[in-house]
Amino acid sequence: MPRCKIVLFVLAGLMFVVSPALTSAACAASTGGCYASLENNVLTIGNNRIRRSFEWNNGDLKAISIVNVQTGNKLVMQDRRPDISLGKLTEKVRSGQWSKKVVQDAVTNPHLQIEITTSYDRIDMRRVFRIYPKCTVIGCDYYLRAHDADTPEFEPAETVLQLLRLPGAHWYYRAVEFFDRTDRVNTLVRQTSTLAYLSGAELRGNILFGQNAGEDTAIFMVKEAPCSFAQLHYPGCDYTLSTWGVRAVGMGVRAADLPAGEWVRTYGLATGVCPKSEISFLKTLRSYQKQLRRNIPERDEMIMMNTWGDRNKDARVGAEFVNKEVDACVRLGVSHLQIDDVWQQGLSMNSSQGSGKLWDLWEEKNWQPHAERFPDGFAPVVKYAKEQGVDLGLWFHPSNANDYAHWERDARIVTNLYRNFGIRYFKIDGVKLPNKQSEINLRRFFDRIVLDSNGQVVINLDATADNRTGYHYFYEYGNIFLENRYTDFGRYYPYWTLRNLWMLSRYVPAEKLQIEFLNKWRNAHKYEKDDPLAPAGVPFGYVFAVTMMAQPLAWFEGSGLPEEAFAIAQVIKVYRQHQSHIHQGTILPIGAEPDGTSWTGFQSLLSEKEGYLLVFREYNQTNQGKIALYDLAGKYIQCQHLCGQGKDFSIKVERDGQVTFSLPAAHSFGLYRYLVKE
Repeated sequence: MPRCKIVLFVLAGLMFVVSPALTSAACAASTGGCYASLENNVLTIGNNRIRRSFEWNNGDLKAISIVNVQTGNKLVMQDRRPDISLGKLTEKVRSGQWSKKVVQDAVTNPHLQIEITTSYDRIDMRRVFRIYPKCTVIGCDYYLRAHDADTPEFEPAETVLQLLRLPGAHWYYRAVEFFDRTDRVNTLVRQTSTLAYLSGAELRGNILFGQNAGEDTAIFMVKEAPCSFAQLHYPGCDYTLSTWGVRAVGMGVRAADLPAGEWVRTYGLATGVCPKSEISFLKTLRSYQKQLRRNIPERDEMIMMNTWGDRNKDARVGAEFVNKEVDACVRLGVSHLQIDDVWQQGLSMNSSQGSGKLWDLWEEKNWQPHAERFPDGFAPVVKYAKEQGVDLGLWFHPSNANDYAHWERDARIVTNLYRNFGIRYFKIDGVKLPNKQSEINLRRFFDRIVLDSNGQVVINLDATADNRTGYHYFYEYGNIFLENRYTDFGRYYPYWTLRNLWMLSRYVPAEKLQIEFLNKWRNAHKYEKDDPLAPAGVPFGYVFAVTMMAQPLAWFEGSGLPEEAFAIAQVIKVYRQHQSHIHQGTILPIGAEPDGTSWTGFQSLLSEKEGYLLVFREYNQTNQGKIALYDLAGKYIQCQHLCGQGKDFSIKVERDGQVTFSLPAAHSFGLYRYLVKE
């Protein structure tokens, strides 16, 4: 391999290691076979799984083909047209240039970036393709730069991220739309399907899957943006379809968002190919999603306790209370304790004290430990927690006044808490993204934290209210705090939580979601006496098991649990021994959609030879249930029972993939590790 000069640079607040002088062979070797070349007016990018070819066209790329290298299937475009556009602004191209570099940073997996900069008469566009080893998906980030302050306005529907003139007339599409604002929404996934016909068909959703009848070829796209309803300058859909192909539309910007001479990042798009079976699609999608943030077990795996779920707000918060919560964490086997809102000197409007007023605008002095509640500061409680083996986390609300104009100060506050106390888990709440500048500054806030902590700070992105980042945007910073559910209002049922995780896990990595389990003994009187699905009647071990495939969130005050609750410590102990290994796999839903009475669960596919199964018998009178498993049809499997109910068993999986599971009672579960026997 030739010797290369290695340099460091900062882009959008992140540090990268870059090898600008790498030859094609050296690039491929250093990034697991990823490559890029421009020869005879054809730009080719790819790896040993996917290859994309474009007519260079002076940087105004025209898609030629997409190849699934493993299967040999090839999609050759019907004709060649520029694959991006901003209406009339991109009609006349001036020049184009390209470069490639190897990227290794504190967050993502190492990959090859290909940067294409195209200049038009009034505007420049930059595309940064991301190619990861052994991944059949290529991501692309988009940036725009206006030449002057008088850039003509363009319609949202004219902002085309990608145009593919796909071959054949028999394409069937499925779009998957997502919803957050979980304080008010309790069905988080919606699917819509259609056949391509003529022109003008429109679909909403971050994910689009298309398959061609008669061909074992499928293509899919992931629009890396907030949920459709929360996107800026939304054109009314994410994809337009016809018999000649598909457009991904809506960049989330308008001309007024583009200061002259400054690069502005827009929404992005990832494109993948796979055989058209559902499992091929889901495994290929997940292989890409797992590249976007490296899972480092000692940083990213957790069972976190957050006391806010008991609705006492800050009435009990203080040094002595925190120490008692640490003790409860130890007894349960919980690894992290997060002090939610009002640990700080400046009281928010959520405070139980009437003096709390703060929300959109904070001052630096507000973010000191509350002088009365922590008279000796944070040092003693941090020391005690560390001695007990518990990591502390905090709630933080960046000032969203003036579109997060104080982002730099707020990032400094967070990183100082990390440097001074070793606190690296921050629940970020109160986010509002009404315009592009707020999004730009919020990303700057996160990027600075990543840079200054070398990727050690973990962000828990609250998805409960307002216009926020959804499931496919800002994914690199940590995990998603999915929902607030409270027994106080009769709005927590374990099966609701199970259903939301089950539906999301098909398209979103379960290990990136914080999923709550509550103190089921509180507020039993808020539910109907004879309701068999009310939390008080569900075993506490089952309530916890609902969260196992995600990052479990103990949404209660541990010191307020009844003594019988601590019996689940043995279940948690076993789970912690397997948690990281479970999350290494591709976690997918199995069984029926949870409705409170079904047989349902999850499968974590680690390899062709092993994985995990989590099976739930909801409230029903049938002690056996058939569940179809992925990739195991006709194989002999040996299932080792780890915790919950059930027992070890070996079985030959039926030809249709189904296995009969036995669980002894309603509201019981079993966690198994399976091995495929020769």
